[in-house]
Amino acid sequence: MSSTPLTITTMQKAPAMEVAQGILRDMQFDVEKFDVDRGMIRTRPLSGAQFFEFWRQDNATPLATAESSLHSLRRTVELLFTTESDEVIITCTIQVKRLSIPEMEIAGMTQAASLYTHSDASLQQLRLNAEQARNMAWIDLGRDPALERRILTRILAKVKQLEGGT
Repeated sequence: MSSTPLTITTMQKAPAMEVAQGILRDMQFDVEKFDVDRGMIRTRPLSGAQFFEFWRQDNATPLATAESSLHSLRRTVELLFTTESDEVIITCTIQVKRLSIPEMEIAGMTQAASLYTHSDASLQQLRLNAEQARNMAWIDLGRDPALERRILTRILAKVKQLEGGT
């Protein structure tokens, strides 16, 4: 299931892209590529907000909040802007990936203590053995249609605000 593209009739492509870039930045996404000629904005991957990060806006549903609190997730946003006659059509695609780290096997009781990382109250460290590092991967979980809709809704609200609407 994907989000429905947004159609704007009151603004040209370049200003609409500027509005969208501002919305993404307000949501803590870091824009990696902004190309007016191609009509594309792409962000760098953003790690998923934890349940206690109430100021973050990248979890659109309670399930997304729970999942990003339990797993290492990252989301990448891509907005495509196309023009048809006097309309700008904005399509939002959000790819979600989860970090998969293979478990470390215990070969004996003397190795059990090495399962825990060397961390302190101010710095958490993750130590991986060579095999874990080789097999570590980001697994594609697909799209996040609820967050896609949230971003498109915010873009539309900002466009209406700039045009003097409600």
